[in-house]
Amino acid sequence: MTNRTMTRRDFGSKVITVSAAAAAASLAAPAVLGAAKARVVVIGGGAGGGTVARYVAKGSDDIAVTLINDSPTYSTCFFSNLYLGGFRSFESISHSYDTLAADYGIEVVIDRAAGLDGNGRTVTLANGDTLNYDKAVVAPGIDFKFDAIEGYGPDAVETMPHAWQAGAQAKNLKRQLLDMEDGGTFVICPPPNPFRCPPGPYERISMVAHYFKSYKPHSKIVVLDAKNKFSKQKLFEDGWARHFPDMIEWLPLDITGGVKAVDVASNTIITDDEKFQASVANVVPPQKAGQIAQDAGLADESGWCPIVPETLASLQVPNVHLVGDAIIPGDMPKSGFSANSQAKVCAQAILAELASKQAFKPRFRNTCWSLITTDDSIKVGANYEATEEKIAKIEGFVSQADESDEVRAQTAAEARAWYDAITADIFG
Repeated sequence: MTNRTMTRRDFGSKVITVSAAAAAASLAAPAVLGAAKARVVVIGGGAGGGTVARYVAKGSDDIAVTLINDSPTYSTCFFSNLYLGGFRSFESISHSYDTLAADYGIEVVIDRAAGLDGNGRTVTLANGDTLNYDKAVVAPGIDFKFDAIEGYGPDAVETMPHAWQAGAQAKNLKRQLLDMEDGGTFVICPPPNPFRCPPGPYERISMVAHYFKSYKPHSKIVVLDAKNKFSKQKLFEDGWARHFPDMIEWLPLDITGGVKAVDVASNTIITDDEKFQASVANVVPPQKAGQIAQDAGLADESGWCPIVPETLASLQVPNVHLVGDAIIPGDMPKSGFSANSQAKVCAQAILAELASKQAFKPRFRNTCWSLITTDDSIKVGANYEATEEKIAKIEGFVSQADESDEVRAQTAAEARAWYDAITADIFG
């Protein structure tokens, strides 16, 4: 199988290891089942898309897999909070697609998928090129409802970063925290449900508090929540009281009425009755499925994408599957672990249809670890199964408030081991 890695600049003009003409012919040629390799095009190279691409490619030599991502590296949102807290380097949460291309023969296209035509079974790239597919897998992650908060739009994210897509946003937020004077106020605005990584804002609060305690002990954190309760709330609040007393003020929806507007020029966040002046403002808006899912008609009126629980097939567009944060996942949370788990079920369904592989009863699993401070980590998770209506929880577990220091340290070590294992599972 030919190994090829393409960049946006090179696509259509130069291809590594093969000629441009051969590459263009390969991408343009329609797949004819029974006469040529079936084609699977995967849009999005994160925890869901990367896993699907790898598992389909290694599952059959009779399927040609193309992975489209708009960047040559992927920085994981999971563990990006640890980067903010000083527990990880940025390089340690960033991964390339080199192994997927070299070891699995996956055609990696570095460009933005600009459109998907379900009737024509084509994906159009931002550079104008078109790829044919027999099956498409769309794993676009999230986009934001910028119209939900007055004054907060795409032009505001440099001053008030959401950092809910790792990469430049995470670097920007960390730079602002490093530049903030001791005694300043970090204001974070967690979004309403549903959103990517339910415990994520509260782990972020913990990581910023850890940094403040070590380097800026007179600083404060104000939490303007869009909800009245949150994931692992008692565990987080217990940890905050033990490790960061009097540093964190959590204000629920019932108290503030929610964030209504922002004034970017003055770094001010406005609720029903009060204005909050921030030294650093981290505004996380309400979310929806990634833009290509909206444009291709894969999302419904909720902004998220309905799927067949057993196969992750789209309920809106035939011959398209979806995995990860963009879907309506039933009882599963939107997380990297969930996306990886869904991707394996999706790959199995595609292999069964295109390569006559045996399909097994789908099972799903998720665990979310959250670091509160050094060697103090908590977790929540569950097992799930596909029903006709949804991905349904069948059993779950959660850390307990009275756990020993040894148990919490073991949970932190478990999280680090999981990160190494899942990124190897995604990126090879």
